[in-house]
Amino acid sequence: MATVRFEKAQRWYPGADKPTVPGIDLEIGDGEFMVLVGPSGCGKSTTLRMLAGLEEINAGKIYIGDRDITHVAPKDRDIAMVFQNYALYPHMTVADNMAFALKMAKVPQDEQKRRVAEAAKILGLEEFLERKPKALSGGQRQRVAMGRAIVRNPQVFCMDEPLSNLDAKMRVQTRTDIAKLQADLGVTTVYVTHDQVEAMTMGDRVAVMNYGILQQVDTPLNLYDKPRNLFVAGFIGSPQMNLIQARAVEGKAQIGKYAVPVDPTASRKMEGNITVGVRPEAWRLVSAEQGGLPVHVTVVEELGADGFVYGTSDVEGTPSNVIVRVSGGRDSVRKGDTIHVTTDPVSVHVFDTDSGERLSD
Repeated sequence: MATVRFEKAQRWYPGADKPTVPGIDLEIGDGEFMVLVGPSGCGKSTTLRMLAGLEEINAGKIYIGDRDITHVAPKDRDIAMVFQNYALYPHMTVADNMAFALKMAKVPQDEQKRRVAEAAKILGLEEFLERKPKALSGGQRQRVAMGRAIVRNPQVFCMDEPLSNLDAKMRVQTRTDIAKLQADLGVTTVYVTHDQVEAMTMGDRVAVMNYGILQQVDTPLNLYDKPRNLFVAGFIGSPQMNLIQARAVEGKAQIGKYAVPVDPTASRKMEGNITVGVRPEAWRLVSAEQGGLPVHVTVVEELGADGFVYGTSDVEGTPSNVIVRVSGGRDSVRKGDTIHVTTDPVSVHVFDTDSGERLSD
């Protein structure tokens, strides 16, 4: 296996007025599952394709282990790619699809059969080896594409949104399978997705990108608990964090007449316009007499064990929607009600509105 290292790797498409990826610096550990996540057009797939050799690098370098592969042909990089659309040959059986790269590399037939049989056992495809792709479900086709990558014994797996063509239930099952498979094989993996839930549940670390620039590279929990800036705070989390405009007044975040208590470490840095962030689960219900932010309930989303209340507040500075997670006795909150919510200082994230940078420790 091997590490992967990007050193100011840049991709600038001809005719574009700015680079898609201005110059990325990223190191991926040996055997690590690294997820690149961000909105459409943020440069995550371009970054992956630069690693795979499918996109030209205009500046900078890329290393696999100690080997500079910046200008090495894709076939010589020892990388296996899993695509969004499976890219299976329809006229070949599952076994032939999985063995195709080995056949092109002139691997002996006995070795081809052995590797295909091993991969099929790992992926639960043994009974499907003689079928054609059209006779398989979407999840099974994706496993065939994974098997084709596994049989090559590559140093690095590159996966470009491999689950986006699957239905919701199959996506949950297949992402669990991929995460377990990667952990069992220990192959360094770079995985691209726009789905932040997928990123949070699969990656050892997650790299959040926007406009080709890394916003934060961290463990899923650190991204959730300590987002570095407003972009990461708003992108990571489902439902997303409540981001509310406020002003710093005497160490508190003032929203209209409501003062949000903040942690002392943040209050010392606050001045002028700030944005406070509160996760839906960090709100707690209080009575009108206790004060709190008033929220007029527009939708109650029941999810079984808990639920989400979506509402609006007429307090100046609040967003169009305020989201509150409720559990146990949630039947007491109904559409049309007005509830009051507050939170604890340690649960409030504070950001500088102008720069977007985090002020909380």
